Amino acid sequence: MTIVAPDVMPVAPAVPTLRATKVQLVSAALLVVLPLVAVVFAVAIFWNHGIGWLDLGLAAGMYVFTGLGLSLGFHRLFSHRSFVPARWLKVTLAIAGTMGIEGSVTSWVSQHRRHHAFTDQAGDPHSPVPDGPGLGNQLRGLWHAHAGWLFVANEVNAARWSKDLVDDPDVAFISRTAVWWTVLSFLIPSAIGFIVTKTVWGALLAGLWGGVVRVALLHHVTWSTNSLCHTFGKQPFGDRDRSTNFAPLALLSFGDAWHNAHHAFPRSARHGVDPGQVDISAEVIRVFERVGWATEVHWPRRSVMDRRRQLWRTGQSRTKGL
Repeated sequence: MTIVAPDVMPVAPAVPTLRATKVQLVSAALLVVLPLVAVVFAVAIFWNHGIGWLDLGLAAGMYVFTGLGLSLGFHRLFSHRSFVPARWLKVTLAIAGTMGIEGSVTSWVSQHRRHHAFTDQAGDPHSPVPDGPGLGNQLRGLWHAHAGWLFVANEVNAARWSKDLVDDPDVAFISRTAVWWTVLSFLIPSAIGFIVTKTVWGALLAGLWGGVVRVALLHHVTWSTNSLCHTFGKQPFGDRDRSTNFAPLALLSFGDAWHNAHHAFPRSARHGVDPGQVDISAEVIRVFERVGWATEVHWPRRSVMDRRRQLWRTGQSRTKGL
């Protein structure tokens, strides 16, 4: 594993100059701090009483459902149009991603498309590029890319960045009602816990593990794609930006941690393009394609990947686009 050198890209401002509102600062603080507090509480309960199979199952099930909603839905479908889904699948993925508690479809996609338009340059909402030399600046850049960017003002402007989603009645409705899907994300595991155990304590434990702890883990995996996958790892397809393939995060991110490949081929439905690179989202898309729920899937072409890799090896990747 390598660390992306700070001089790979020109130094760009890591923190926008716009000031965040008090409401945004409070919301960001709650989003970052409360799940971590819940994790500490959950660990204390686990240390003293263990964890039941119901709570563990709900945590895993909700993580997979909402994680695929983000990776397969928000990311590959809505941000990059990697495939055309059946309507029910589109709606399901939009709801599942929204229940990941990372904002509405349109706001998430708008920020992500900005990230690709200005990757690791001024205008990127969550670039880890340091303001200057030294370990302190590098750590501040890493923090900004991970969660610090939530505390500063960033343009959403869905009319510019995700007009296709604004004009889609299904997606627009789910975006407008994001708060209700957020509530449902915590209510579902709590309700199942109460139905199964018939106790309030059972409902609280199920909501803790299947709701808040699950959200905390999912958030930090997503944010690590912004930070770790632009700082540590390998760049088999070139250094036009700082994106890297970071293998330790591949399973938890459903394949999104093969980030250098993703930046090289943004519309590809598969990010783990080399042998042995597990990409759960791509395998699920493959199943959807086989049963007819996904069409016009953009699978990577080996000839194009080999050409891009060769250009990088011969030092031409910065001057010749693909």
